[in-house]
Amino acid sequence: MKSLHRIFLFCFVLLCLGSDGAPAAEWSHAGPLYDDFSLTLTEGRRTEALGPFFYSQSSDTEKTWGVSPFCWHLRDTATEVEQFDFCYPVFTWHRYGTEYRCQLFQLFSFAGGGNHAATAAKRITIFPLYFQQRSPDTDQNYTAFLPFYGHLKNRIFSDELFFVMFPLYLQSHKGGVVTDNYLFPFYSRSRGNGLEGWKLFPLAGHKHKEPTTRDIGFGETEKVSGYDRRFVMFPFYFHQREGLGSENPTEEMALIPFYSQLRSPLRDSTTVGWPLFSHITDREKKYSEWQLPYPIVIFAHGEGKNTTRIWPLFSHAKNATQESTFYLWPAYRKVSAHGETYERSRLRIFLYLYSDTRQKNLETGKASRRQDFWPLFTRTLDLNGNDRLQLLAPLEPILPFSRSAEREYSPVWSLWRAEKNPGAGTASQSLLWNLYRRETGPTTKKVSFFFGLFQYQSGLTGTMTRWFYWPAQTGRGPAKPAFDDSLAAPVFDESLVTPVKQ
Repeated sequence: MKSLHRIFLFCFVLLCLGSDGAPAAEWSHAGPLYDDFSLTLTEGRRTEALGPFFYSQSSDTEKTWGVSPFCWHLRDTATEVEQFDFCYPVFTWHRYGTEYRCQLFQLFSFAGGGNHAATAAKRITIFPLYFQQRSPDTDQNYTAFLPFYGHLKNRIFSDELFFVMFPLYLQSHKGGVVTDNYLFPFYSRSRGNGLEGWKLFPLAGHKHKEPTTRDIGFGETEKVSGYDRRFVMFPFYFHQREGLGSENPTEEMALIPFYSQLRSPLRDSTTVGWPLFSHITDREKKYSEWQLPYPIVIFAHGEGKNTTRIWPLFSHAKNATQESTFYLWPAYRKVSAHGETYERSRLRIFLYLYSDTRQKNLETGKASRRQDFWPLFTRTLDLNGNDRLQLLAPLEPILPFSRSAEREYSPVWSLWRAEKNPGAGTASQSLLWNLYRRETGPTTKKVSFFFGLFQYQSGLTGTMTRWFYWPAQTGRGPAKPAFDDSLAAPVFDESLVTPVKQ
């Protein structure tokens, strides 16, 4: 232990002495203690210190800093976005313009700022116990303290809610329909906007709505179809007619589990011994389907759909725009979709163990790809050809679209990082949080190793080698281009995703 302590002390002294007579740019590569470098995939700079624990980054109008794995902060002056996360998802604070929202454990939240009426409002939520909003427009104010008394507006999928000693009494307003609930959810009465109905759950209930019209703006209206629904001893018997007043009215009746049927001008369905045997005839999409039972055994054939499934052994389904196949689910599954301007496919093996997602813009010929092999690596290739590889990746394959998880947790376990920007002709590789780092450009090359005790750089003005932060060898004259386009990933075939030339 004493010898190890002396080695670190000696390295620290050399760092101080070497920095005393050299510009900051010459000794700023002391990773993983400290490293400052240009970004590879975009314009900007990044500083990392104390291995994976601290970083700051600035590019264009965006500035980010983080103390992994505890917190990170982002500010973008162009879009007026600001975000701060602490031990995501424990605490998050997001602001967009004048609107903001704080969340604790995704249950307690505080929000405020302008709303759709352009009036400032402040909201406090301690879900599901307390809800409050205060606004200069007093008509938008509300307070609710569950279960005693409350009044809410535009919350919980309703235009307005009012309750007293919930669940004894609850009144809801939505789309012009008022529903009074007594001993929610057992008894209720509904009225308004052409609707009348009642429910004594689960014994019986009936609702009837006449066809109406709805204003869609600019003096235009659209038809809203009606319906008639009734049930007895739910879910054993129900009968309902949907789409009243439309061109495709449907009638459905079920006596579960013995028999159910649906009849309409465009589609017929019959089920016997639900869910053991079902037959569907879809005249609109032009296919016929047998389910024996759903969703285990399915056979469908026709112009609009072709499916053969015996779960979990095998399945293949295809229609005009989508196709999916699996073998020994979840051992192998592939889903693809295509349109006039795009193609997309995703291959998954044992759910998150391995995933390969590809997208292609058929108009430009550009392609993107993402590969995840849990927990070993994740690799992305965007539409501009920018390539990034990271080893290890225990969380990224499971949360591929979470920027918070990527910024807060990825630095902790990313033992190897490699990036390539073909447009700018730059590339970089980093091992063990910059213990070894290599950067290359069209005419430059930089290498640093072991806290910067060895450094090498070359450029148009010449080359230089530094040992223990002191120049050991210099060379004059133009240097050869040193761009290295290899990311050293043994499992990635770039020929599969090379963009098509215009």
